[in-house]
Amino acid sequence: IEQPTFPKITEMCVKMIRRVNDEEGIKKLVNETFQKLWFTPTLHHDKEAMTRKILNITDVVAACRDTGYDWFEQLLQNLLKSEEDASYKPVKKACTQLVDNLVEHILKYEESLSDSDNKGVNSGRLVACITTLFLFSKIRPQLMVKHAMTMQPYLTTKCSTQNDFMVICNVAKILELVVPLMEHPSETFLATIEEDLMKLVVQHCVSCLGAVVNKVTQNYKFVWACFNRYYGALSKLKSQHQEDPNSTILTANKPALLRSLFTVGALCRHFDFDQEDFKGNSKVNIKDKVLELLMYFTKHSDEEVQTKAIIGLGFAFIQHPSLMFEQEVKTLYNSILSDKNCSVNLKIQVLKNLQTYLQEEDTRMQQADRDWKKVAKQEDLKEMGDISSGMSSSIMQLYLKQVLEAFFHTQSSVRHFALNVIALTLNQGLIHPVQCVPYLIAMGTDPEPSMRNKADQQLVEIDKKYAGFIHMKAVAGMKMSYQVQQAINTCPQDPVRGFRHDESSNALCSHLYSMIRGNRQHRRAFLISLLNLFDDTAKTEVNMLLYIADNLACFPYQTQEEPLFIMHHIDITLSVSGSNLLQSFKESMVKDKKKERKPSSDEETDSDSNSGSESKSEEEASKPRRLRKRVNSDSDSDEENDINAVMKCLPENSAPLIEFANVSQGILLLLMLKQHLKNLCGFSDSKIQKYSPSESAKVYDKAINRKTGVHFHPKQTLDFLRSDMANSKITEEVKRSIVKQYLDFKLLMEHLDPDEEEEDGEVSASTNARNKAITSLLGGGSPKNNAAETEDDESDGEDRGGGTSGVRRR
Repeated sequence: IEQPTFPKITEMCVKMIRRVNDEEGIKKLVNETFQKLWFTPTLHHDKEAMTRKILNITDVVAACRDTGYDWFEQLLQNLLKSEEDASYKPVKKACTQLVDNLVEHILKYEESLSDSDNKGVNSGRLVACITTLFLFSKIRPQLMVKHAMTMQPYLTTKCSTQNDFMVICNVAKILELVVPLMEHPSETFLATIEEDLMKLVVQHCVSCLGAVVNKVTQNYKFVWACFNRYYGALSKLKSQHQEDPNSTILTANKPALLRSLFTVGALCRHFDFDQEDFKGNSKVNIKDKVLELLMYFTKHSDEEVQTKAIIGLGFAFIQHPSLMFEQEVKTLYNSILSDKNCSVNLKIQVLKNLQTYLQEEDTRMQQADRDWKKVAKQEDLKEMGDISSGMSSSIMQLYLKQVLEAFFHTQSSVRHFALNVIALTLNQGLIHPVQCVPYLIAMGTDPEPSMRNKADQQLVEIDKKYAGFIHMKAVAGMKMSYQVQQAINTCPQDPVRGFRHDESSNALCSHLYSMIRGNRQHRRAFLISLLNLFDDTAKTEVNMLLYIADNLACFPYQTQEEPLFIMHHIDITLSVSGSNLLQSFKESMVKDKKKERKPSSDEETDSDSNSGSESKSEEEASKPRRLRKRVNSDSDSDEENDINAVMKCLPENSAPLIEFANVSQGILLLLMLKQHLKNLCGFSDSKIQKYSPSESAKVYDKAINRKTGVHFHPKQTLDFLRSDMANSKITEEVKRSIVKQYLDFKLLMEHLDPDEEEEDGEVSASTNARNKAITSLLGGGSPKNNAAETEDDESDGEDRGGGTSGVRRR
């Protein structure tokens, strides 16, 4: 392989290897490919081939630095497991060769780091090699036992760059796994490691120190002395701060304070200092003292000090989870998660603490399972695991609500860690999953694909185990997804929309609909529940109605039955809600008019004549426009007269006008949604009229022929929301606009269904009137279909206009 082709090969390898957990066929293909490419033994004399292999593996590991290395572990486990019972083990032999050669390359890169021209490149290669060795160590630590002493000096690397830090962390993690497996390691080697690790006090170094001391040296006095050094420094700083909170001593010693907070917590994570091995016969409860000390600094005014104190607490809780039940800890965690004004860094750190605790518990449980298989007959380790699981479950019940509420946050990093905690909680079976379903539906609308996919995957897992849970919480999830979108929306002036603003224009809740659509009964119940929100009695806020209409317009419908069912129920809602809307508007006018008019005996005659003229005006405006058209041929002036007549009857109080404009948005959106679905699917009016939900599913089981370039754009509602009409002052122009809308609604309701008993010409006039009303209501867009359906959708002589099909006839 030539050197220039390496980047291309690396890219291909990265794409392939990520499919290692796919369906069985692909999984098998990936395993076979990488077995041939990486895990086939190389001839000893072919150094060039081995170098190419090492470069390829480390390039792929480096490329996956940000996305994680689960794929490598899974691949290696799959391959080693496949040859467990075989007499010839090529994968094991290839792994030994690779590890030995990686160590050689590490030494080579270290020598070349003095070359200033290639320092950056070789530093990156060194990190990739050591990371790859750590990945091998995780699966087969025995492979690194003979190289442990070679790796130890890297703990003394001078930490000046991110790459130096990565080297130290990975070497510490390797030694943590390998040193306990060494037979009779030298005292000098172990003492050197302990000293090096204690100087560094990086999290992974303390973890390594825990493995070395607890499993090999039992040098508890050394660890106890280190702990007391940092604990004593922290106690002294606390006393000084209590005496004088404004003292500059704490500011001057801030680096030491931060280091002490971190180290005390990190040591408590890996060592139980309440054991006799550490504190001897002392009756002092160390864990409570550490809790009190760290809690004091969580109330400090400096956010960096608060963060380090919370990090320290998180470490201590892993060794002593029962501390999370303490009232002051509950108050601290829940207040940070609930307070909208609280620092993002503190929120993230609390979520990270919970995440790390759950990850550690998961590791413990897996280890307990492995130990259980080895000594199943001697001890009931499973019972021990169940006790641990019960503790985790109780802890997560304490903090679950606040973690779920963290989904409603502008910062994606907060949502990311909240989702991680919920995913771990569900995977470990610590809570009843139904309470998380609406939140996961909401997170499935997140702008970031990685979070969407993770939330969707959790829903799929829940659906596999508990059929019906998703359907049960689907509408609640849709409403919650709107709230998440509101929280994410960085521009409050723009209404929240329910589809992705890209070429696909997919509904944000597409995945939810695709999970429900397979069950006809669940799908219909879900769609009816969404359409019921548009009813005037539901009092749903306008922006949420827009969001739901967007989703209904863009759901991934597959068969004709789905949009036809929606249009059928839109017709029913329109016939009821439309009449109610007009009636309430008319009643408010008349009622207010009566209140306004209290004539005296002297004014009675004038008042009667005024009342008579106004009644005539209102009566004239109330007449069906097709009757008035016979008298007045000029439709524009006719419309103007209607508007003027109603304007005279308007009350001084503009509340009914605002209420009408607000409530009418639901009906406008339904009208627009129906027009959109008609145009999108190419349905004719006759097709919609003939549809009956009680017919066999097979009749409408045909696939939809979607038209391209058909977009859902409810201009009237968008203008209403952007102008904030519900809270703005009503001008004369706005009043006229609302009155015109009222008259258009009235005309639409009069012609909701063509009167079949009238002559042909009159039916045509009725249809035209209906189309004109819809066009006017929807802001000028033509209601006519772009195209009719194919041969089985003939109109049977009925109109192909864009009106609302017959509800009364049905």
